[in-house]
Amino acid sequence: MEGHVARQGKQIKLAILKALQEIGEAAGAARINDVLVASGLVLQPRTVRFYLLQLDREGLTRFVSRRRGREITARGREELAHANVIDKVGFVASKIDSLGYRMTFSVSAGRGTIITNVAMIPRGYFARALEDMKHVFVRGLGMGTKLAVAREEEVLGGLTVPADMVALGTVCSVTVNGILLEQGIPVTSRFGGLLELRDWRPVRFVELIEYRGTTLDPLETFIQAGMTRVRECARSGNGIIGASFREFPSVALDDVLSLKKKMEQHGLGGLLAIGHPNQPLFDIPVAEGRTGMIVVGGLNPVAALHEAGARVSIQSLAGLEEFSMFQQFQLIRDRFGG
Repeated sequence: MEGHVARQGKQIKLAILKALQEIGEAAGAARINDVLVASGLVLQPRTVRFYLLQLDREGLTRFVSRRRGREITARGREELAHANVIDKVGFVASKIDSLGYRMTFSVSAGRGTIITNVAMIPRGYFARALEDMKHVFVRGLGMGTKLAVAREEEVLGGLTVPADMVALGTVCSVTVNGILLEQGIPVTSRFGGLLELRDWRPVRFVELIEYRGTTLDPLETFIQAGMTRVRECARSGNGIIGASFREFPSVALDDVLSLKKKMEQHGLGGLLAIGHPNQPLFDIPVAEGRTGMIVVGGLNPVAALHEAGARVSIQSLAGLEEFSMFQQFQLIRDRFGG
């Protein structure tokens, strides 16, 4: 029991350090707590203050002033960079479950919060970025047809946009989990991977990473490593895109097919393939009583920017955002495109 409490305390302190690093400046407990909540970690404000005092004593944070709050120290950054990898394993899977559970989007009402990825790009690149993403949205290689945009000092997915930057919010594929869960259908996220398409048809997974065995979001990792071919796929129908493999109870198959149509009506398409009960899907076996499904990666539009050589900072699973913040991509392009 004592060991579990110690591990939990260490994880909370790492989460606070990461929040301060993301904020990029000194911040008070309330602002830090907002970032923690957006990332899926819900704590009482007094709990945040308690751990901040511990971090101060350990030299990982430093009190600046009552007005500005605390900042992460060089030692704190080092601790974050070299945190025990074993402690981080499964963090992505836990975050997926937490954000999916906390989503409030109702497919019948068409409103509520969904999960967003956030990409930060230079302000001067914005119009060109819309062109670089255009074919990805047109060909349905993203999680639907919607995009969110935030300007300097605005907040998107719990992240504040820095000076001279623009934030692009894409619908995270984990939104599917939250939509199905709202209808009483539990989803198991098993793998993130790279899916090969030929003539616009999915053929096979060429790379797979198990969510519960990784410290990082698989698709974000693949993008940064230059392993995607989304731009090529969006133009020719042949290439490598990001996708994930998930399972749900087979008894819910008819309901999932019905929800797929409703999601598409809200611009939330992304269910690329749904298998048959108890049968492998693209050679990936499923458990008895389960059905597999392939969900398109919500970061695919961002992958196209990275492939184009753009300077882009990616934050997958950034947090929850109101669905009303997202607009049809074509409307945004008509308004801001070159």
